[in-house]
Amino acid sequence: MTHYTKAALRRAALPRRQALSRAEVTQRSQQLCDQLFRHFLVGQWRWLHVFLPLALKNEPDTWPLIHRVWAEALPLRLAAPVVQPDVISLRHYELTPTTPLRANRWGIPEPVADPTTEVAPAQLEAVLVPLLACDQQGQRVGYGGGFYDRFLAQCQPKAVFIGLNILDEAPVAAIADVLPTDVALHACLTPSRVWNFG
Repeated sequence: MTHYTKAALRRAALPRRQALSRAEVTQRSQQLCDQLFRHFLVGQWRWLHVFLPLALKNEPDTWPLIHRVWAEALPLRLAAPVVQPDVISLRHYELTPTTPLRANRWGIPEPVADPTTEVAPAQLEAVLVPLLACDQQGQRVGYGGGFYDRFLAQCQPKAVFIGLNILDEAPVAAIADVLPTDVALHACLTPSRVWNFG
């Protein structure tokens, strides 16, 4: 079995993702949205956590998915993350059509923090997780900051963690340098299929 390091997977994935055209990012993001609604009982969730995309890095565009939830008037409510001043943790706020947004230091849109709309991780039933690559055990590679591992560890045991990979690639066999604090995904969506883990 081939084992890949997170750094090697990150180095390989970033240029491949950066090479995608805007049209490809748009098309693949819509396919990811379709996969989520086709394979998961989205309408039965009460709270879904979504990341807002960093367009400069060709992250999956989650806005089609967000607008679909709003358009279908599902009972589902959405939450989005805000990076905290300590630059190691996240807090989460409800995302509605009227939520004001502002870009953080990395250019990622975030809800303007409002204590009345804060959502606790324990309330979330599903979390969409950004990633660059993952393995067949559901371990993922992000940018290396550890934000999501710390956040996912706070979620309820029944919460479903779903990675979104805009690169239409199968999970690698195994990531070599998984840490005890890393939290595995339950599934990963690519534009063409769904990978389920465990």
